[in-house]
Amino acid sequence: MDINFMKKNDILIAKVKGELDHHTSDIFKESINNEYQKGYKNIILDLKDLNFMDSSGIGMILGRYKMVKDKHGTLAIVGANSQLFKVIELSGILRVINCYKSIEEAINSMQRGI
Repeated sequence: MDINFMKKNDILIAKVKGELDHHTSDIFKESINNEYQKGYKNIILDLKDLNFMDSSGIGMILGRYKMVKDKHGTLAIVGANSQLFKVIELSGILRVINCYKSIEEAINSMQRGI
């Protein structure tokens, strides 16, 4: 798994590549927590290059959602392929986290306060 971070104002964009499972979720969690503590409010998880996620990945996403929510921020998911979207949908994440097709769409939504 590989994570690249981009910044846009108060939004941390995490581009995830590879697999997010029980072997990599702790690494992802630590990396994103360390970066987020540098003063961000919102997070966008770009999953366009993620090709597998298990329940550990779901737990990690929900944990980041709680972390962001505690700072009155928003977490969004971008670019999930059809297989990942199905996992996200079945997990119930869509009840609390919005999914978008593009980073720009997620940023625009966050800036409008949606």
